[in-house]
Amino acid sequence: MTQPFEIFMTATPGLERALHAEALENGFADAQITQGGVTVMGTWPDVWRANLTMRGASRVLARVGDFMAFHLAQLDKRARKFPWGDILRADVPLRVEVSTNRKSKIYHAGAAIQRFETALTANGYQISPDAALALKVRIDDNRVTISIDTSGESLHKRGHKEAVNKAPMRETLASLFLRECGYRGTEPVLDPMCGSGTFVIEAAEIAAGLHPGRTRHFAFEQLASFDADAWQDLRKMGDITHPTGLRFYGSDRDAGATRMSRANAERAGVAHLTTFETLAVRDLQRPHGPAGLVICNPPYGERIGNPKLLFGLYANLGQVLQERFKGWRVGIITSDAGLAKATGLPLKPKGAPVPHGGIKVWLFHAHL
Repeated sequence: MTQPFEIFMTATPGLERALHAEALENGFADAQITQGGVTVMGTWPDVWRANLTMRGASRVLARVGDFMAFHLAQLDKRARKFPWGDILRADVPLRVEVSTNRKSKIYHAGAAIQRFETALTANGYQISPDAALALKVRIDDNRVTISIDTSGESLHKRGHKEAVNKAPMRETLASLFLRECGYRGTEPVLDPMCGSGTFVIEAAEIAAGLHPGRTRHFAFEQLASFDADAWQDLRKMGDITHPTGLRFYGSDRDAGATRMSRANAERAGVAHLTTFETLAVRDLQRPHGPAGLVICNPPYGERIGNPKLLFGLYANLGQVLQERFKGWRVGIITSDAGLAKATGLPLKPKGAPVPHGGIKVWLFHAHL
C-alpha cells in the first residue's frame, strides 16, 4: 500500500482535544477529532512515527480498506478477494475481532469473525486467538472497515516502567493531563503523592525530548509493509535529546513508592533530572528555582481508602500549596468534587469526565 490511508489514534474518552493538539504539534497537520480519538491521512512511515512519538494515544490503528456487504455470503466473497498480501505475512499469526451494530444487515459478530477467519486461512494466513497481531473489523451501516492494530500492547506501556504502585496512572493518561494543565516541557513539575512516579517521569521525558516509544517493540514490525532500515533511521532521529536545566520532583509518604519511582526513572533514562523523597504532605517544601506545575492523583474513596478520612488530607494539601507555592499552577485529579473543594484552592470549573480505573475522574485546575 503506497497510497495514503486513514490512521486512527485512540484517545481516552474526554481527552480527544488534548490528543488532537498533540498530533498537530507532532506534525500531523491534517489531524481531525473524531469519536474516540484523532484521525490523520498517511502511509506506513506515518504509522510508525505515530507509535513512536504520540504520548497520549492508547493505540494506533491503520484503516487499510473497506467495502460494502449486505449478507454473509457477500462478506465471505469480498474478504477472500481482499489484498491481504500487501499487509500481512503468512508466517505471523493473527486474531480477528469484529464489532457490529443493528444498522447493518450483518449484525452477528461471531458469524462475521468466522467468515474472515475462513477467508484468511484460505489465503494461507494463520489464525490464533492468542496472537499478538489483531485484525479489527467494524461493520457499520453495511460498510465493512478493516483495520490493523499496529501498536500491539497498549502504548501506555513505554517499555521501561516495571514497578507500579496501587491504582497507577497510565502514562498516556498522565501525559494528556499534563497537557491539559498547560505543561509543555519548559517548567518544573512536582507531584506530592507520586506513587510510581508517572507524572514526574513523563514531564522529565517531555522536557528532554525523549520519544515515548523509544524502548519498546510494536505490532507493525510483524507486517509485510515493515521496512526495518527505514524504521531504524526514524528511531535514530529521536535519539537527539534536548538539554534542560529543569528538575522534576516527586514525593510520597510511602518509602516503597519513592524507591519504585527512582527505579522507574533510572530505566527511563531521566534519573539525572528527577528527585524523589519520602515525605508527608505537611513536610512538602517549594523547590528552589522558577514556579511550575504541581500535579497529583490523590487517593479517593472509590479507589483507595475511606472518603470520610480523606477530607483532612485534601485540606492539608490545599493549605500547604497556598502557603508555600505562590505563583505555581495546580492540577488535581479526583473522582469527588467535594474532596477537590476541601483543598480550599481557587479551582476552575471541572472539565469533561475521564475514565480511570473503572470510574470517572475529573481534572481540577488552580493558579496560586
